[in-house]
Amino acid sequence: MRREVMYGLIGGSVALVAGVVGGLTLFGGSDDSSHQEVRAADAKSGDKGPKVPTGPLSAKEVQTTSREFLSAWQSGDAAKAAGLTDSPATCKSAMEAFRKQAKFSKMTVTPGTPDGDKVPYGVSAQIDYKGTKAAYSYRTSATLQRDKSTGKPQIAWRPTMLHPGLSKGDHLRTGEAEAPPIKAVDRHGAVLTPEAHPALAGVLASLRDKYGDKTDGKPGVELFIQRAKSAKPADQLPDKTLKVLSKGTPGTLKTTLDAAMQSAAERAVKGKKSASAAAVKPSTGEILAIANAPEKGFNMATQGSLAPGSTMKIVTSALLMDKGLTSPGKKNPCPKYVTVGGWKFQNLNKSEIKDGTFAQSFAASCNNAFISHAKDLGDGDLTNEARDVFGIGLNWQTGIPTFDGAVPVQHDAQMAASLIGQGGVRMNPLNVATLAATVRAGSFHQPYIVAPSLDHRTLAKASRTMKPATLSGLRYLMKLTATSGTAAEAMAGVSGDVGAKTGSAEVDNQKKPNAWFTAYRDDLAAAAVVPASGHGGSNAGPLVRAILTAG
Repeated sequence: MRREVMYGLIGGSVALVAGVVGGLTLFGGSDDSSHQEVRAADAKSGDKGPKVPTGPLSAKEVQTTSREFLSAWQSGDAAKAAGLTDSPATCKSAMEAFRKQAKFSKMTVTPGTPDGDKVPYGVSAQIDYKGTKAAYSYRTSATLQRDKSTGKPQIAWRPTMLHPGLSKGDHLRTGEAEAPPIKAVDRHGAVLTPEAHPALAGVLASLRDKYGDKTDGKPGVELFIQRAKSAKPADQLPDKTLKVLSKGTPGTLKTTLDAAMQSAAERAVKGKKSASAAAVKPSTGEILAIANAPEKGFNMATQGSLAPGSTMKIVTSALLMDKGLTSPGKKNPCPKYVTVGGWKFQNLNKSEIKDGTFAQSFAASCNNAFISHAKDLGDGDLTNEARDVFGIGLNWQTGIPTFDGAVPVQHDAQMAASLIGQGGVRMNPLNVATLAATVRAGSFHQPYIVAPSLDHRTLAKASRTMKPATLSGLRYLMKLTATSGTAAEAMAGVSGDVGAKTGSAEVDNQKKPNAWFTAYRDDLAAAAVVPASGHGGSNAGPLVRAILTAG
């Protein structure tokens, strides 16, 4: 039944590399071969002028420079230490702020065994804040390089040299926490903790940052990383507590989450190399569950930005029916090939539905039935439908950092690709769950995890709703897909008012597509993505089913 075009997207990834520290022993050994080579070259050429050393640093250069740097830092001579780096002004400023803000009264830096140009070291300190003292230690590293202009060895400045958890713009601080600790509870009053729900660790930290001071809690004294403010709210990281010197009093914060459903979502994604899921209540927009695998790290469920594949056909179908271009029972053939803007789109396995209806094409997820309508649409039509009816791309005020979807205005082939959730379209499971929720509820309800009354924020509102005939038609299409289409296997036996849509998003240089699935059952909607796994129905479908049946 699968008829989805092999449409490529350019995918990207970012690798985060952390330093690994060896045993903390003093430096030893030397190898001055690089300098010997330079001197030998000088002798041969007869050039008696000074030569700039080149090539890899010798063990002696690494030893001498790193020892001098670490000694200066330990003694508090920021100017001397910074002068040994490739960014003296930035390093000096960071070191001075570090010593002042971290409140370290004593600090010992112990070098480890160098590994080439990388030098690991341990830092042991005593924190002293208004008479409250605590010991704290950690390990990190520095990398040395040769100055291209002078040839001298120097330290490559990185914030991680001061603490492995620091990024550009972050600060290490000791003092009264910026927000009290929170006792987050679900919609029924059950306590939510990172220990019981590891997938919520980042979410709970974000909630503390934003709403801790709006509870009846009292802040304690902590050593913490104060994160730099991100230009994009979706990218904002919460502050991170490193050491608690005195406990504060937690304030109770009620969320919209459902602990039982959260556990079900976590079990559903568990064991996957990569997977994310989200669930919402269609009638209100309340977020019921957020889960990711791996549990720690980036929250793809709410902050991810991936091509949603054929789940986007929910929006496209609404657009086509709103414009009167098709309807479930109308003839809407799905040809093997469609050419748009010089690009030839081909259904998977060159399949086709010659004389089929639009309902048959939707249930089979036949791409060219949708792409063939590109000629009937304006460049901005899909963007407008996604924003004005489904709320995609509006500024969602959920209570936590979120990426709120993107459906850019595109032209010709890229616009055609957007109709099947490729091109420049980007979403995450929370966005896609909201597509299904909008169909079930009949109108867009912006997702949220904390009641807007707590901070008087205004939730995003869609400017219009689907035409009545469009809404009834779309519900019919999603029910047909859930009962006899590409989602039937995953939805088999799920009772109630149901509807579903599968999706597979092709990614360049990736053997298997990203699998997507979204569905609703009564007043519950969910979506999941399992990257690089294959077809949506068989790979992401079971995750959504587990959430729907748990609810």
